[in-house]
Amino acid sequence: MSDIISVKNLIKKYNDFTAVNNISFSVQPGEIFGILGPNGAGKTTTLEIMETLKSLTSGKVLIDGIDVAKRPWDVKRRIGVQLQLSAFYPELRLTELLDMFAAMYDVQIDPMEMLKEVELEDKAKSYVKQLSGGQQQRFSIASTLINKPKVIFLDEPTTGLDPQARIHLWEMVRKINKSGATIVLTTHYMDEAEQLCDRLAIMDHGEILKIGTPKTFIKDLLKTGFKKEIKQEQANLEDVFLHLTGRQLREG
Repeated sequence: MSDIISVKNLIKKYNDFTAVNNISFSVQPGEIFGILGPNGAGKTTTLEIMETLKSLTSGKVLIDGIDVAKRPWDVKRRIGVQLQLSAFYPELRLTELLDMFAAMYDVQIDPMEMLKEVELEDKAKSYVKQLSGGQQQRFSIASTLINKPKVIFLDEPTTGLDPQARIHLWEMVRKINKSGATIVLTTHYMDEAEQLCDRLAIMDHGEILKIGTPKTFIKDLLKTGFKKEIKQEQANLEDVFLHLTGRQLREG
């Protein structure tokens, strides 16, 4: 099976500072691939190079066999990128925003059908600023689906969401993935990475420390003799919260 994403010896420098230091990895079609790392690790820069939003210093990045440095517009037609709220025109309603993005891609869409996919059809006439945090994130994801992308990039998609909205968004990401899209995401939530990702790359100081499945990472750590100082309970505070308040999505 050919790689849908291939990153080889990627380097990104800003004058004397090396943000991404000679990293290589590949992503298979249909995977949910996570890039994890602390702030300043280089994960967002790596994502932005793959998205054609930043130029690379050296190395090669291929998306669906296309060189991002040589044919960025061909790459843009094949990917979906999660937009931040600042990217949406505040004076346009949700259906109008989707129509506008469709015009940019020169594709025909049914805005109501797209909103239905992310359970926002009842908000069709609303403005983005009128949506709850979870609704805003779902609309942002809807905007990535307009051109039926082969690869979708999500940068910390559940930051700031309550537990119910977070779990709901996880289910949506899985649904989109099952429809055939490859997903690359960054997150600071380790449980999110463990729940969603087929494989992970852990970065720090611009370098990839390790690549593998969440289960393999945990098994390898346990083989070193690692033991938690505090016995792991069968439930955590989030489990208590969801048990008491329910898993049903809360939206204003």
